[in-house]
Amino acid sequence: MEAFIDLLKVFGRIYTILPLLLAVTLIMGKRSIGELPVFDFLVILTLGSVVGADIAEPKVNHLFTMFAVIGIASLQMLVSYLKIKNRKFGKLVTFEPTIVIYKGQFLVKNMRTIKYSIDNVLQMLREKNVFNLKDVEMAMIEASGELSVKLIPQKETARVEHFTSPIRDSSWELPIIVDGIVYRNVMRRENISEEWLKQELLKMQIKNLEDVFYAAVNKKRELHISLKDDKDKPEEPLLFH
Repeated sequence: MEAFIDLLKVFGRIYTILPLLLAVTLIMGKRSIGELPVFDFLVILTLGSVVGADIAEPKVNHLFTMFAVIGIASLQMLVSYLKIKNRKFGKLVTFEPTIVIYKGQFLVKNMRTIKYSIDNVLQMLREKNVFNLKDVEMAMIEASGELSVKLIPQKETARVEHFTSPIRDSSWELPIIVDGIVYRNVMRRENISEEWLKQELLKMQIKNLEDVFYAAVNKKRELHISLKDDKDKPEEPLLFH
């Protein structure tokens, strides 16, 4: 009999707490999970934990859970209001956009700060239909974790021309050095010798392979490199958000 009463409590809590959660979600606004600020994401995790414990354990005081949900929702609304009113506060409770590529060069320090690898960024570039690093004027990781890409003017113009003219064949870059490690299997497949690679690097006054953060070659045997040291790279622009 006691178990039956507990089951009724569980059903009753589901039917009372879910409408409350729906109201809280509507108040938070229409945003996808990927676009949620970090504080809002933590709010959702906390709400899930509180509500889950309430539904799974009938001995938990249901009234306290409802007050907890309302309290968490009111805190989220307060934080959202303060973020709008005070930009400094907003920067404290959310991630800032981070530039990871500028003028065709990886910004190694920035990538390591946000713990993104070359493979992460290259995959995100490919998802944007960008296959050549040298075509990128600037790329940044947004607060949502998405990659925003601005191509160099020539490539931006070419993309517009694709709508009115046949698409010309273009080759993409193949990575042959990633974080100082030579991809010899790629070089063998493309008939690229290490001697050729060293000669090309010497032309750019690069003596050690370990100094190369990223190197890629296209079908025309054009080599594009990005060094580990950010000192000689173009200074990244300031971002405001």
